[in-house]
Amino acid sequence: MIYISPYIVDVIMAKKCELTGKNPMKGHNVSHANNKTKRRFLPNLKKVRFTSELLKRSLKLTVSNAGVRSVDKKGSFDEFLKTVKNKNLSPRLKKLKKSLLIKSPFKKKIVQSKTA
Repeated sequence: MIYISPYIVDVIMAKKCELTGKNPMKGHNVSHANNKTKRRFLPNLKKVRFTSELLKRSLKLTVSNAGVRSVDKKGSFDEFLKTVKNKNLSPRLKKLKKSLLIKSPFKKKIVQSKTA
């Protein structure tokens, strides 16, 4: 019986953004004569090093260009992880997010309703 640890399975998964969950898509190359051949649309993936200021460590992630822009828009990697949904994250980042939220609880903004 072959035992594969969850870490190895996570490493084998390829061509998927760890932040946004973007996958390759299927489609067709369409010629001028309207001949269709199958192809794959791959996400624009980069290996990027992110640093967490609260946890005082850095991570090297495979991230799409859209994921890098999302982190830039939020201001920091920590702020992005606090606000992103868990379903898009890789299992490694889900654990990191959990430890990040324990270290610094997420503060929700209290919206005051107008009473007439």
